[in-house]
Amino acid sequence: MKGSLLARLRRNGIAYIFGALLLLPIIPLYQVLILNPLGYATAFNVTGASHFAVSLAWIGNHALSFIIYRLLFAVAFALLLSFPFSLFRIVIAQELMAQQEREEQELLAEEDEDEEDEEPYDEEEDIEDVDEEEGEEVSAEEDGMPPYAWRGKGFAVLAAWAGLFGVIVYLLGTLASTLYFTLVGSSVAARLAPPANIETISGILNVITNTAGVGLLALSALFFGAMIARSGRNLWPGIWVAFGYTALAVAALLSGSAVAVASAPAGGQAALTAPAILLFALWLLWFGIMLARLKPEA
Repeated sequence: MKGSLLARLRRNGIAYIFGALLLLPIIPLYQVLILNPLGYATAFNVTGASHFAVSLAWIGNHALSFIIYRLLFAVAFALLLSFPFSLFRIVIAQELMAQQEREEQELLAEEDEDEEDEEPYDEEEDIEDVDEEEGEEVSAEEDGMPPYAWRGKGFAVLAAWAGLFGVIVYLLGTLASTLYFTLVGSSVAARLAPPANIETISGILNVITNTAGVGLLALSALFFGAMIARSGRNLWPGIWVAFGYTALAVAALLSGSAVAVASAPAGGQAALTAPAILLFALWLLWFGIMLARLKPEA
């Protein structure tokens, strides 16, 4: 693994650690220690026809606290933007190393069999071949990966793009809903009635964030986990195999949350949403620590 790629992965790992720490202890503590004493839990647990009026009035009266709360989510996911392709590079690099080892073993076996049939050594031709190969490697491996390394790795490509779009959709949905509810909450706090279409718009924003965004993250975790678990100890160290199986559990919980939100979009987060996000954060924290501890190959 090239030094530049290794340094980039380490930096990304530190960013994922910070993002996971925001999702795991910081945001829940902010809710318990700051929001709940202001009546957040009471306002958002109201059911029935007055649900939106009460929750929006609370947002209007505590706009700054609400904005900080939602921005913490946005910052956490902004720090995770590169994680799908960091994991993609790890998966591809590991499979390429295994492939190269197999090819070297096959070449050694063929050389042992064909030693008697070797052509005379041409030093000038060999130097030209080496120069051409080095030129190709310098131009093609600027980011530390061979050209077209993704070919034949369709599930890894799908996992990377699904994860990237999942993070982007969740981030944009969070920002859009924060802006909308802050503006509407200020009008409700001024004793104006909530808009007639508040339930529809709230449902759409909830589906964008907690169904589309979370669903894409579930798909990404599923594909990455399946690829790592499929190869198992034949290709991966034990800690990475455990990481792959954990990804499958993350995918199951995230997908369950996405489906539950889709079935009742106007009801806010589903019962599985908070546990799913917390497990996702633990998984990312694990990934970040492994990246931050990466070492050059001996």
